[in-house]
Amino acid sequence: MKFVGLIVVLFVAYAVIFHYIMEYEGQENVSWLTGFYWTLVTMTTLGFGDIVFYTDLGRLFSMLVLFSGVLLLLIMLPFTFIEFFYAPWLKAQNQARAPKKLDEDIRNHVVITHLDAVTEALIKKLDSYKIDYAVLEPDLQKALDLSDQGYSVINNDPVDYDTYKNLNITKASLVVATGSDSINTNVAFTIREYNKDIKIVATAASADSVDILELAGVNHVLRMGEILGRSLARRTLGGNARVHVIGHIDKLVIGEATVQGTPLVGKTIKESKLRETVGISIVGVWERGKFMQALPETQISDKTVLVLAGSVEQLRGYDELVSIYHVSDEPVVIIGAGRVGRAAANSLKERQIDYRIIDKNPDRIRDNEKYILGDAADHEVLKKAGLHESHTTLITTHDDDTNIFLTIYCRRLSPKMEIISRANYEKNVNTLHRAGADFVMSYASMGANTIFNILEGQDVMMLAEGLNIFNHKVSSTLAGNNLIQTDIRKKTGCTVLAIRENGEMTINPDPEIKMTTDQELILIGESEGEKIFNDIYIKS
Repeated sequence: MKFVGLIVVLFVAYAVIFHYIMEYEGQENVSWLTGFYWTLVTMTTLGFGDIVFYTDLGRLFSMLVLFSGVLLLLIMLPFTFIEFFYAPWLKAQNQARAPKKLDEDIRNHVVITHLDAVTEALIKKLDSYKIDYAVLEPDLQKALDLSDQGYSVINNDPVDYDTYKNLNITKASLVVATGSDSINTNVAFTIREYNKDIKIVATAASADSVDILELAGVNHVLRMGEILGRSLARRTLGGNARVHVIGHIDKLVIGEATVQGTPLVGKTIKESKLRETVGISIVGVWERGKFMQALPETQISDKTVLVLAGSVEQLRGYDELVSIYHVSDEPVVIIGAGRVGRAAANSLKERQIDYRIIDKNPDRIRDNEKYILGDAADHEVLKKAGLHESHTTLITTHDDDTNIFLTIYCRRLSPKMEIISRANYEKNVNTLHRAGADFVMSYASMGANTIFNILEGQDVMMLAEGLNIFNHKVSSTLAGNNLIQTDIRKKTGCTVLAIRENGEMTINPDPEIKMTTDQELILIGESEGEKIFNDIYIKS
């Protein structure tokens, strides 16, 4: 306003001076309106030339008006407009896209302090379940970019004490901290000042950080490298035909078994009569990394891996049938001796399965008998590790492009070997399967599933990328019907493994038992099937 006032004062003053100079030059028939007109035309540099001075005094005055007009109207006015009008408007628009605080009505939301592969996958899951969330991003431009990508973002620093006043932290249901160990500790300690009861999940890169994070107030500390490494190792069948347990929910045990070299090869699932003989249920089969439903007419080949569900006794019964069949004693080859690779090696060691680890970093060589220094892209290094004789290779490097390259290479060198690979991002899972991997486990999916299970309090278990065991309360849509009437398998592709009621679990339930709202279903299915089940039987 001061600037506009200055322009108005100069404008009026120039018009008055113009009038007196005109009289001085003898041009006395000039109106006051003409003076204002000439001043405006000159200051804006239009210069029509219809009114001119004839004396040096008049021309000197014209130059003064012209220069001041250029300075005030052509230079200072645009910058003033940008500073006091356009910039505030743009900031307001940006603040609307990346606000500093959440709406006070939002509750039961998830606060995410750092966006990475894990939290990106978690956000997809939260969106599918219509759960509110907020991602913290201190950099405004990055916050705007995230907003443009469709994320719900808050432009605040996760380690700023005042941030959590604006996040309705007392009404939130979960905080997810996936930054560095020191930042996660700061976040947890700060949040506990506001909310003593909220659940906090944090990742830890170092085992030494676990205790510190727990002391700072974290409820669940996830060492993702350790979790992923052990999960990859669980996919290793161990070179024999016995059942390999990959998870359990209460008394329900899930296992996998290769059938190579057993009498089951060539039979259909119905002809195998496993349910009749040992009571175990075949809930699915793997064929070169592809999971398929186990139908009575499904043919069992020497490449088939059976997914079995039952009690401990039932799985032992299966082992008694196949324990005499053996595939290989050769060590498992692990490519990459980082946190994931070492965790996989420790898991195999606990199962008394021999292994060899390849890594080109000398600092990671811990044991000259088990560790091999060299590049896995070197054929001689792979031969030294026993790749051609091994029944399984685990590819665990932290770079997806490298994992794809090594998967293609190992598959060409050993077509019959089982290849289990790690993926950091979900988008690379299908590429790894096409490259020749039998099983792929995504760092992002595993972390997202683990965190979502903590949020929902569910016993969801990820068997492989896109394949889960999950539980749901019997809804009013299902209550009063039996499994045959609901036709869950046909409509969703999911199979009911067990029914839990009052703490007791019925494994492989009779399909004619009527369901009640007091019961809980344990199912196995792909992620898309779980979503369809949720839409048909839970949300309807």
